[in-house]
Amino acid sequence: MAWEARAVAGKVPRMALPSTPHSPGRLVVIQAQKPKRCARCRRGPLSLLVLEDGAPRCLDCADLGHLVFLPRGDTALTRRSREESGLSVVVVRFNRRKSRYERQGVLVEEAALARAEARCLADAEARRRRRARDARRRAAEDERFAAAFAAEILRLFPGCPADRARAIAAHASARGSGRVGRSASGRALSEGAVASAVVAAVRHVDTPYDQLLMSGVSRYEARRRIAPAVESVLRAWQDAEAEAG
Repeated sequence: MAWEARAVAGKVPRMALPSTPHSPGRLVVIQAQKPKRCARCRRGPLSLLVLEDGAPRCLDCADLGHLVFLPRGDTALTRRSREESGLSVVVVRFNRRKSRYERQGVLVEEAALARAEARCLADAEARRRRRARDARRRAAEDERFAAAFAAEILRLFPGCPADRARAIAAHASARGSGRVGRSASGRALSEGAVASAVVAAVRHVDTPYDQLLMSGVSRYEARRRIAPAVESVLRAWQDAEAEAG
């Protein structure tokens, strides 16, 4: 929240607020930019002050010395600190470039801040437990999906070794990988998506495809060269069902 103001050369800038810290429903304290002394007790220099009739007052003289400063940045902690505190004060600082006062934090009762921190920690622990539950749920879902994917691989390619099918399924269905198993068709276990995952695995594991790429062969040319080898492996895995029958 910003309070518009204009700086008067050589003088304390006036806020677009009453000269006392009382604003409708709100108390305001200024974060000093230049060394100031309290006009009443002469204490200083003041890091925080209240303007009363244009004169600076320290927090003790303004009956706010028992409050502690909470910098801005943690919205939940600020909101809860103000909820817990019987007295809270907005702290502002004058931005010369923008010619306005800008919020820097709040002053609240120390006990209120402690209670607010405890509430936030309790929420953080609840969020941690919820994240752990969600992680376990996602892991179980991923395990079930990988098992279903592997089963579909074995249905389409019955000659594929079971451990190989599980490895292909785990690789293709890894969460966040962007691989075919995470696509819409992959999640639906479409034959095309499953076959694509198997082809990719055979290409990288059972042929010199990666070596060809490393030697500078273009991807399209490398795929052309290893196509017969890929087809041979796939045909062998598919023909196993006929031989078994």
